[in-house]
Amino acid sequence: MAIFEGSFAGTEKFRFAMVIGRFNDLVVNKLMEACQDCLKRHGVDIDPNGTQVDYVWVPGSFEIPLVSRQLAQSGRYDAVICLGAVIRGQTPHFDYVSSEVSKGIAAAAFQTGVPVIFGVLTTDTMQQAMERAGIKANLGWEYGMSALEMASLMQQIRLGTGNGVAQGSLASGTVQTLTAMPTDAVTS
Repeated sequence: MAIFEGSFAGTEKFRFAMVIGRFNDLVVNKLMEACQDCLKRHGVDIDPNGTQVDYVWVPGSFEIPLVSRQLAQSGRYDAVICLGAVIRGQTPHFDYVSSEVSKGIAAAAFQTGVPVIFGVLTTDTMQQAMERAGIKANLGWEYGMSALEMASLMQQIRLGTGNGVAQGSLASGTVQTLTAMPTDAVTS
């Protein structure tokens, strides 16, 4: 059997979209900078005028899933990176927003077959958000790594290349295609 595992090489062929929520921009801009740093250090041209990364700004995290699904559905991107921050306040608003954002981002990936990276911080305090966006560590780097790895992995799965030791029907030249389960067949 073949082994499929994403790598961080050969990134010059990948295209990424970054969907960034403006709300809590102090935190989100730091996530974006770390994500860009990661991509750049792995050979991706992060220039907004270049050919590898498109940047899409939305008002807040709640709008991220809709836009990320549209971008993934376009067929232009190998991965979509979602960046935002939802910080708990005095009302249940946090619970509604964070829940719907996470479900929406997951649905965008499931419905399109394109990796949609969940880079939305959901924290209790601004201090926790800042710790995750640069004071202690910056998760933006991890979101970039996830995008690179998943873009590579999905390409291998589509091409059936794995580790180059294909066996079974792949070795005989038959291409196997993974298909998504129809949405009406999914039950909760």
